[in-house]
Amino acid sequence: MNPPCAHIIDDDEAIRDALQWLLKTRNIPCREWSSGEDFLAAWQPAWRGCIVLDIRMGGMSGLECFDALLERGCNLPVVFITGHGDVPMAVSALKKGAFDFLEKPFNDLDLADRVEKAIASDADRQRAAADRDTIEARLATLTAREREVMELILEGRFNKVIADKLSISMRTVEAHRSKIFEKMGVRSAVELAQQLTSLRS
Repeated sequence: MNPPCAHIIDDDEAIRDALQWLLKTRNIPCREWSSGEDFLAAWQPAWRGCIVLDIRMGGMSGLECFDALLERGCNLPVVFITGHGDVPMAVSALKKGAFDFLEKPFNDLDLADRVEKAIASDADRQRAAADRDTIEARLATLTAREREVMELILEGRFNKVIADKLSISMRTVEAHRSKIFEKMGVRSAVELAQQLTSLRS
């Protein structure tokens, strides 16, 4: 399991050191990267936490690094650090899915707060993904007939209507309903609908 970590990407060593010191006062583990190229070469899909990324750097820019991360399917929240003239670029990055941006000179506490929120957001996404995996696994245990019955339950059909539609007995429908609820880990049709809505959202 990878513990969450704030990845600081900036070509200015003094800024990297200052940011690392700041985040360590909040007990946030950090790693420093002097370029987007170095980070991309090392990046692993299993990494958790967030990225603090300077927009303007020698070599690959922060935006180019961000675009490359998106192409690779990186889900880590990105907090951009921008100069005044970079704000339009930062807003454009937000539209592409960046988490936030801070304009220099920024308030240290504000940056630390936003990094904490970004890491919490990543943890929430991980939990949601794990929940979806659990629901998918439960769905995979349903038989074809149970799936048919489930779809009709989700449409709000009564047992008698389901029985008539599938040409089976009421007792069989009740048995299927009970088995579906058991396999899906729910106690009612409402819970079942909520669970599947979260899967499709």
